[in-house]
Amino acid sequence: MNQKEIQDLIKFVSKSGVTEVEIEEKDFKITIKSESKKKKEKEENTVYIQQPMPQQMPQQQVQAPAPQPQPEQQAQSPAPSPNDGGGSKAEAKEDDNLLTIKSPMIGTFYRASSPEKPLFVEVGDTVKTGDTVCIIEAMKLFNEIESEVSGKIVKVLVDDATPVEYDQPLFLVEPS
Repeated sequence: MNQKEIQDLIKFVSKSGVTEVEIEEKDFKITIKSESKKKKEKEENTVYIQQPMPQQMPQQQVQAPAPQPQPEQQAQSPAPSPNDGGGSKAEAKEDDNLLTIKSPMIGTFYRASSPEKPLFVEVGDTVKTGDTVCIIEAMKLFNEIESEVSGKIVKVLVDDATPVEYDQPLFLVEPS
């Protein structure tokens, strides 16, 4: 129902002498109450409009937590390796000299411009400053993310088509 239809309905209710009208459709509910004739002469009408939250909001809330368990699982998989002893210390030293390409925005991470196209970068590829490494979709806009460092891609930290946060690490790069 648009605003003009609501106004026409209010006029109809006030002329007809009906004291209350309630209309409920699937996306909203409207109740128009008209006071007694004495108050009606003072032109005091009350209108209540209730509109439920869009159903998309709960779906987005359900989707948002889904990617979060994946990083936790990834964090749990290296956890057993400290029991190995020296292996995790060597990995920590290797990670110290690696550079990180981080997300400059919130959005959805894509490794290629479309499903049919090749990936922008793969593990082992060499990138230069300014090379496109991925795309982040934010509000239906596709933003090419360029590398701010030169080096060799060592690890991709995010799965394709998953949500990313601002400043979230996307790639590990061994500087050249």
